[in-house]
Amino acid sequence: MLFLKTTMQISKLRNIGIAAHIDAGKTTVSERILFFTGVNRKVGETHDGQATMDFMKQEQERGITIASAAITAQWKEHQINLIDTPGHVDFTIEVERSLRVIDGMVAVFCAVGGVEPQSETVWNQADKYRVPRIAFVNKMDRTGADFNEVVGQMNKYLGANATPIHLPIGAENEFQGMIDLVSMKAITFTDKERIVGDIPAELMAAATEARKNMIEKLADYNDDIAMLYLEDGEISEEMLKKAIREATIKLLITPVLCGAAYKNKGIQLLLDAIVDYLPSPTDIGAVMAHDPYDEERTIQRNPSNNEKFSALAFKLINDPYVGQQTFIRIFSGKLTSGMSVLNTNKGKNERVGRIFRIKAKEREEISEAGTGEIVALVGMKLTRTGDTLCDEAQPVLLESISVPPAVIEMKVNLEDKKSRDKLGEALAKLCNEDPSFHSHFDEETEETIIAGMGELHLEILVERIRDEFKVPITVGEPSVSFRETITTSVEQAYKHVKQSGGKGQFANTVIRFEPNPGKGFEFIDVTKGGVIPKEYIPSVEKGLRKAMEKSPMAEYPVVDVKCVLVDGSYHPVDSSDMAFQLCAAQCFKQAFKKANPIIMEPVMKIEVNTPDDFIGNVTRDLNKRRGRIENMRRFRKGSQKLDGFCPLMEMFGYATALRNVTSGRANYSMEFYQYMPMPAAKQEEILKMRSER
Repeated sequence: MLFLKTTMQISKLRNIGIAAHIDAGKTTVSERILFFTGVNRKVGETHDGQATMDFMKQEQERGITIASAAITAQWKEHQINLIDTPGHVDFTIEVERSLRVIDGMVAVFCAVGGVEPQSETVWNQADKYRVPRIAFVNKMDRTGADFNEVVGQMNKYLGANATPIHLPIGAENEFQGMIDLVSMKAITFTDKERIVGDIPAELMAAATEARKNMIEKLADYNDDIAMLYLEDGEISEEMLKKAIREATIKLLITPVLCGAAYKNKGIQLLLDAIVDYLPSPTDIGAVMAHDPYDEERTIQRNPSNNEKFSALAFKLINDPYVGQQTFIRIFSGKLTSGMSVLNTNKGKNERVGRIFRIKAKEREEISEAGTGEIVALVGMKLTRTGDTLCDEAQPVLLESISVPPAVIEMKVNLEDKKSRDKLGEALAKLCNEDPSFHSHFDEETEETIIAGMGELHLEILVERIRDEFKVPITVGEPSVSFRETITTSVEQAYKHVKQSGGKGQFANTVIRFEPNPGKGFEFIDVTKGGVIPKEYIPSVEKGLRKAMEKSPMAEYPVVDVKCVLVDGSYHPVDSSDMAFQLCAAQCFKQAFKKANPIIMEPVMKIEVNTPDDFIGNVTRDLNKRRGRIENMRRFRKGSQKLDGFCPLMEMFGYATALRNVTSGRANYSMEFYQYMPMPAAKQEEILKMRSER
């Protein structure tokens, strides 16, 4: 078998993501990119289930992207590692982990819809990771397309400093192409090719003004451009490209292009812009990591093949032919098949099996991969999403990937009890693939509980359990995943003593429990003088963590509690790991009841786009659902955007209700905001309902 080596210069690598609101056309954009770069001989369409990037059965049936897909393409002697990401908020973890490993992003906007809710979510995620981006205003051929309106919305709602480098020629049915303001050429399209020509006389004045505006904006960030502009000097195309590139990489501007991907208009220019304006790994510079043995010490890894190896695992996929594929982004050094690497998070070594470049569901095996590469590894047994892989001689710990909490759960029952092992295997694989998905078995009810980010998220996973893993299951109605916490500090002592003949059990702990809002579980040992031997301190923490999985009040998980081990004692013979686990668990259960516990409910950030005529109806309906409207803003002529918050438990069936109160003319989106205390009356309802079960 012939194995390929990495020969591409790091400066000619482009690791990019494509992200947008659902239905903005980003998968169509991705498919055209694959066609024009020669990866595909024919164009795959989302609507007919033939998209290369949407290769999952559930994606093809629904015409939406669910899992981020990676693919390698070539354009003008550059290697583009492309990641297409979902637009639906239930799969926002896919966007999150993709943004963690890419260097640049193409944000796709619908020329009609403009800046939609998920557009804002994705943009904020990109801001978080400081990802440079360019914008592509798609669907310029649609009725209602308005390039300038979208640019205005980008500035108003995203703070994008949107800088058009294209001027559309026509719109809607009359959209023909665009004027490239850098080269000052008109580009139009036939079915098979693009035609580069002179700017029509009737558009020259508008093009000149648009180019002037572009140069004025660049002059704010580039002294050479500013000087030539003030002196009416000639500014070359090369100088403009360099200035745009520098400002984009520094996140000072967002270049804006336009096109109609479905009609094959503008994709070649978008590819040119990816190469010209988005950064290579060398432009991004060194990645900062931590010393795994000293959290205060930072370590720098430069984007060079001569550096020590470091990489981040950002995605796992179970392939029926080769087994588990672990997707990694290499930040420094080289990786070769058969190489032993350290998994810093697990503290153990793993041997790399096979290395693949990925073309969606197809693979190209290579013998080595270098800095900047995004590849898939086969044979990794311990590595999970967010783990760091590195040279064992010089270990580092890279920033991991933040995972939002699961907010909706569902009961799963087997139609055939003989399939219990198969179900367990399926759930384990899906949890490994998707860190936002969780499952556990309730010993009391003998039911399996699955939890995720939304109804669609769980629906997709249930389908995969049935179709991919051939496990016959029935499911209950979705329900909200609540949490519990404490509101006052309590110090509790508990002594665990058990004599049952032979060796007994003894453990004594004094623990102070404090509210820890928004910071999760925290354990601190302040004991002195060895009152509890060091080998039993982890046992105390383990017992506390186990006890907090199910509260003594309503049996929901307990969160946001600081546990301070203050004092205790032990017996030289009867003390053990298990004794201290049991002691800590009982200590918590007794303290919890005294600490004024409350139930926490997931609250969603909600955005409703509605015509002006229905604002009153929408507002009244949200008020009934305990919603809170924070602000209203003009969306486009005749319509408003309402931003606010609403408890998730009140949002079931909202899509139908919204259609009813707005005659089907409004739409909405929501995403998880945070867990917040439930009103006392609602809490009593929940407790009464659970006591009657």
